[in-house]
Amino acid sequence: MCPICCVLLSIAVLLALVYVFLTWNFDYWRKRGIKTAPSWPFVGSFPSIFTRKRNIAYDIDDIYQQYKETENIVGVFTTRRPQLLVMCPEFIHKIYATDFRSFHDNERGNFVDKKVDKILGNNPFVLKGDEWKERRTEITPGLSPNRIRAVYPVSQSVCRKFVDYIKRQQKMATSQGLDAMELSLCYTTEVVSDCVLGISAQSFTDTPTPLVGMIQRVFNSSFGFILYSVVANLWPPIRKFYSVALFTKEAEDFFFDIMRRSIALRREKPTQQRDDFLNYMLQLQEKKGLDTVELTSHTMTFLTDGFETTALVLSHTLLLLGRHPEEQEKVLREIGKADLSFEQLSELSYLEACIHETLRLFSPQVASRKLVTESYDFVNKNGVTLRLNPGDVVIVPVKALHHDPQYYENPEAFKPERFLDANGGVKKYRDMGVYLPFGDGPRICPGIRFALTQLKAALVEIVRTFEIKVNPKTRSDDQIDDTFFMATLKGGIRLDFKERQ
Repeated sequence: MCPICCVLLSIAVLLALVYVFLTWNFDYWRKRGIKTAPSWPFVGSFPSIFTRKRNIAYDIDDIYQQYKETENIVGVFTTRRPQLLVMCPEFIHKIYATDFRSFHDNERGNFVDKKVDKILGNNPFVLKGDEWKERRTEITPGLSPNRIRAVYPVSQSVCRKFVDYIKRQQKMATSQGLDAMELSLCYTTEVVSDCVLGISAQSFTDTPTPLVGMIQRVFNSSFGFILYSVVANLWPPIRKFYSVALFTKEAEDFFFDIMRRSIALRREKPTQQRDDFLNYMLQLQEKKGLDTVELTSHTMTFLTDGFETTALVLSHTLLLLGRHPEEQEKVLREIGKADLSFEQLSELSYLEACIHETLRLFSPQVASRKLVTESYDFVNKNGVTLRLNPGDVVIVPVKALHHDPQYYENPEAFKPERFLDANGGVKKYRDMGVYLPFGDGPRICPGIRFALTQLKAALVEIVRTFEIKVNPKTRSDDQIDDTFFMATLKGGIRLDFKERQ
């Protein structure tokens, strides 16, 4: 055989072996009596991870729409790994709440190494088992209503500066308006850094600290982190000897340095103590003997969880209020003219309903992936019982549920009234298993109260001061960005702010 033929034959054999490796278990679910979503070599059931022509949420939506009427569960493949898409809300509520013991951990924890990524690796979202339980127990008291109330005056002060900043920016704005996400990230960076650490990021000045830029770099450079997750799904043993951090070494050093300086400043001036989150963590350090890395990692949970996600929700709430002037006027009437106490802020039911409706339409988490921690049986609509074992993964299609007309009348419409207490409120939809922006059950986001307080405080000052209008540069539909791992409007949100008389 000639050399060229040998080379071609070798290539053909290699390609055949790769194909077999990528597809050999594609009959995994069929053998167990479960229908399987269309899947392809290398990309599995979610080709958008690689094509990046649309958000992966739309791949999940397509599968959900194809099978939801006939199946409770459907088999899918993430690259070549079999996983189960759960579409039945009753099962989903059990996964999060009533049968939590069997779905105790989040799959993301499989891809994070605490030695490589000290910040994310110590976040309760990725911790597993008893380690998660211990960390959650430590952090939750730091987010108590009394502590949030104690830092509320700080939030009010930041909100006033935020409004002044918007005024200055609007005067310099072009015909394309202001970038709502950039504005919102300036706010969340300032309010979180002040409420948590007692320092100013100078977000509303011409010389902000590097904090804002570093936060943007961390979340915008997440593709490498996602790519590593894909490779680890193709070949799980890689996790034993290699990992990729969401927070680079540069970002880690930067945030740890901020923490060290904040702690040192707090200890140098004990007479200026305040009942904020850093003060709580210092008390916890003394009580439990935490070292500097543990203290810093714990406190970074408060910081990182409050930056990007809250900014996304704020920018999209402004977008939807701008699109719907009548709802904006209802919020204005509810707010009134007087400064609001913490208790009065908590009673703004319509404003809070607007936030929850925004979270439904633009939930930052488009899907949730839970690890099976104890063997569990699912029963499909045709009566077939499927047993999952520890290590298996179930996917919850959050975005698809939030937009299903079976659970939300006219689901693409902005209707805050859905979430008013008179109509059952948030609890109604959460108990149904169809409202999941914060998760549910024991692992529900511990920062809900803090996030809602910061969101409402900012929206009160903005709506009271400005008439919010959507700039023509902003798209009119709700298509989400093709590549960002959290849901955000494709093309960005450009707004105009007209001062009220």
